[in-house]
Amino acid sequence: MCIITGFMPTKLKAKKEPVCKNAGFCVLANFFYFSRTKPQPMATKNKTTETTVNVNDFILSFVDNEQKKQDSYQLIELMQKWSGFEPKMWGPTMIGFGSYHYKYSSGHEGDAFLIGFSPRKAEFSLYVTSPGHDNQELLDQLGKFKMGKACIYFKKLTDLNLDVLEKLCRASIRYTLEHNECMCRK
Repeated sequence: MCIITGFMPTKLKAKKEPVCKNAGFCVLANFFYFSRTKPQPMATKNKTTETTVNVNDFILSFVDNEQKKQDSYQLIELMQKWSGFEPKMWGPTMIGFGSYHYKYSSGHEGDAFLIGFSPRKAEFSLYVTSPGHDNQELLDQLGKFKMGKACIYFKKLTDLNLDVLEKLCRASIRYTLEHNECMCRK
C-alpha cells in the first residue's frame, strides 16, 4: 500500500515504475521504490573477518572426505612454514595465515589474511596470487587447477607442484606486505 495515498494494488508484484505517481516513496507489500532519489551506497562491514573458531575443530566438523582432511592438514603445515604464522579461521570456512590492514581510496578499509585456503565441498580454494611475469610462469608450472580472479581452485593437493606453490605463496606475501592490498585489486 502507498503510505501517501493508501492505494493497494491487486497483484503483489515488483514494478519498474511506482504505482502512485504522487508519492516519491511507495510501499507495495514489502517492496520499496525510490522514484526521486538515487540510492546512496551503504557502508559495508567486511564479511570475512578473523574468528575464534578452532581450525582443527572446523576441519573435523566441515570436511567429510578423508583425503581432503589430509590435504587440509598438509596445507596448514606448509603454509604455516612458508608464512611464519599460525593458522586462524576467517569467516566460516577460510583458513588464513598472517594478516594485513588495507585502506582503499574509496575509504573502504579492513583486515585480511596474507595467504590462505578453504576446503570447500567441490574443490579447494587457494588464496595465493600476485602479479608479475615471473608469477605467470610459476602458474604455468603449478599443475592441474582453475584460476579465479583472486584464487586458485584445485581438487587435491597431489595435482599441484608444491615447490611452485611455495614460490607463489612467498611472492603473494611479499606483494601484499609491500602494497597493503591483494593482487585481486589490480
